[in-house]
Amino acid sequence: MPLHCELLLPQIPDNTTASKLLGKWFYIAGASQFPFHLLEMVLIDHGYLDVNPTEQEQELLINQHITVRDKCLSSNSTYLEVSINNATLIKYAKNQRTMGKLMNSSSEEIFLIQYQLHKEEKNYTGLYLYARNQNMSKTQLEEFRDHAKCLGLHEEEIIYAPWQKNRN
Repeated sequence: MPLHCELLLPQIPDNTTASKLLGKWFYIAGASQFPFHLLEMVLIDHGYLDVNPTEQEQELLINQHITVRDKCLSSNSTYLEVSINNATLIKYAKNQRTMGKLMNSSSEEIFLIQYQLHKEEKNYTGLYLYARNQNMSKTQLEEFRDHAKCLGLHEEEIIYAPWQKNRN
């Protein structure tokens, strides 16, 4: 593991973390060892998350909206449990539960989610990058690539949103 990977740890939330996560986050890039997730990412034309509070103080509902060709798809099967010292992402899809972590980043304008998927006796790692706006700096994209590399993800497992492909 490269030396700088020790710094790429899950975020340790404080009492302001949940409020900072509320609102719209644009999909910028994803990386995955799971082939089906790679295929899904290739098909995304546009995507964003809308993070909203729930009646449960420690839970944030994540509505995912994506466009694939001329179809708009939405999902509200994901929520983020935020408490002091822990932020866990939980997604339910097709009778499967995927767990994720909110990762540290250099900016509050970036939302990095690392997840582990267990399927057919095998573990798969993935990482998603969301941002407050679609204009990412080269430094921010490099930070995402560093996170991916530290997780054992390879460059060919990284898929950028269509508007990012010429900027990375």
